[in-house]
Amino acid sequence: MSLPEPAAPPDRLNIASVVDQVYTAIRERISSGSLPRGARVHQEDLAEELGVSRTPVREALRRLAAEGLVEMRTNRGARVADVDQVGMRSSYEARTVIEPGAARLAAGRRLQEPLARMRAAVASQRRSVRNVQRSFEANREFHLALAEASGNEFLIQFAERLWVARIGETIYERQVETQERMLLDVREHEQIIEAIEAGDGRRAESLVRRHLTDAMKRSTDILGSGESGPGT
Repeated sequence: MSLPEPAAPPDRLNIASVVDQVYTAIRERISSGSLPRGARVHQEDLAEELGVSRTPVREALRRLAAEGLVEMRTNRGARVADVDQVGMRSSYEARTVIEPGAARLAAGRRLQEPLARMRAAVASQRRSVRNVQRSFEANREFHLALAEASGNEFLIQFAERLWVARIGETIYERQVETQERMLLDVREHEQIIEAIEAGDGRRAESLVRRHLTDAMKRSTDILGSGESGPGT
C-alpha cells in the first residue's frame, strides 16, 4: 500500500502566492505607465500600498529584473528599466521578427476568439482618436491579440514582454502626432485582420512588417531628437 505524498508546507504556498500577486501588481503598474520608465521603485511604499511585507516585493522585483523590466542596482535600489534609441530600435527589431510570423500563423489558424479581440480593439481604437491613453490601450490590445491569434504560447509571451518593457503611451502619443495618423493606424490594423480572415498568410505577414517598420522609424526619430518621455 503506497503512502500519500506529503503535503507542502502551507506557509510556503502562501508566500509563493503573495509573490505572484505582488509581481502581477507591479508588472501592471509598469505596463500602464503608473510606474514610468526610469522611475525609482520604492520597496517600502509598494509594500505598504499592497499590504505586504518587503520580502515578497523584493522577490517580485527580482523576477521583473530577470525579465528586463526592472534594474536592480547595488546600494541604489531598483528602478524601472529605461530605454534609449538603441534599446527602442532593438525592441522593434524583435517585434518585426515576432509579429509578422505570428500574423502568418494566425492566417493559417483563424482562431475566432483572438480575431474577435482584434476586431474589438480596432473598434475601440477608432472610437478613441481624441483620447491618446485609450487609443494606446486599444493599440496594445490589438497587437497582443495578434500574438494570441498565432496559437503559439511562446510568441504570446515574447510579445507581452516587449510591449510592457518597451512600448509606452508617451512614445505612442508622439508617434501618432495627429488624428489622421491615428486613423491610418486603425486602417492598417483593419487590413491586417482582413488578410488573416482571408487566410492570406503572406499578405498578413507583409502588412504587419510594413506597419512595424514605419512605427520603428517614427519611434527612433523621436528618441533621437531627445523628446522621449516616461512610459515605454
